[in-house]
Amino acid sequence: MENSRYPKFTFTWIGGLILLAGLFVGTMIVSFFNVFWMLVFKENLQYKDWFFMIANAAGFLTAIAFFDFFIVRPTTQKKLNFNFSPTNFYTYLLIFPMMLGMMFIGEFITSQIPTTGPFFGKYYEFFTNLMNQLTDDKAVMIITAVIMAPIFEEIIFRGIIQKGLMNKGVEPWKAIVFSSVIFGLVHGNPWQFVGAVLLGCVLGLVYFKTKSLLLPMLLHGFNNLCSSLLIIYTKNESFSEALKISEWIILAVGIVLFSLFYYLFMKKYKVHYSEI
Repeated sequence: MENSRYPKFTFTWIGGLILLAGLFVGTMIVSFFNVFWMLVFKENLQYKDWFFMIANAAGFLTAIAFFDFFIVRPTTQKKLNFNFSPTNFYTYLLIFPMMLGMMFIGEFITSQIPTTGPFFGKYYEFFTNLMNQLTDDKAVMIITAVIMAPIFEEIIFRGIIQKGLMNKGVEPWKAIVFSSVIFGLVHGNPWQFVGAVLLGCVLGLVYFKTKSLLLPMLLHGFNNLCSSLLIIYTKNESFSEALKISEWIILAVGIVLFSLFYYLFMKKYKVHYSEI
């Protein structure tokens, strides 16, 4: 491991501040560009769907770049680098059903969160209107949710935060839970928080076992693709409504799928790789 091409950096609160600073700088650069465009061409790009996609990418890219230049390179003398190697086909047959099972479980739990009332009602209305605005252009939504978000978010939450915590000596399960909770919090609403934390735990587990960011990226993209298709064709993200079956059936199927394939992934086949 000492000769590994992957830097053995750690993640601390300073690293968290660096990521936030990079995100802020990237966002400000895009905002200044928008102001310049408004002054010269009298057009506000903020209302363009593709501009949101670019702004989102700019924030993530600068956050990753800041962490690389201010944390990783000074402490390891190596540039930020991750393992994106594919694994054997059988592993994919284990992790995708496990992920789908957790998606079903997450949907059931999320459905129990109120969408009406003095607090939740107004918040849910705001969240729904925001989501409707972000999904006006289906092509932009697919590119952002299915391709860009899985790549950038997995690099930050699994590749930087989770891996950095484990490099620091934090127990793997604690690092997985911590990065998953942060992953949930950045979604900014209780309905996505629950699903993001649960799915983040699966993504973190797969990354810990396989050491490849490719697999959580593919799983993340699979989750977002399912959500995007449900929004496009059913106007919501509910499997139970799309399939016209009870939420309890979705929960039961989810528990069976997750339990079975979690057992196969964790115990029977003992999938565990290492970075070299």
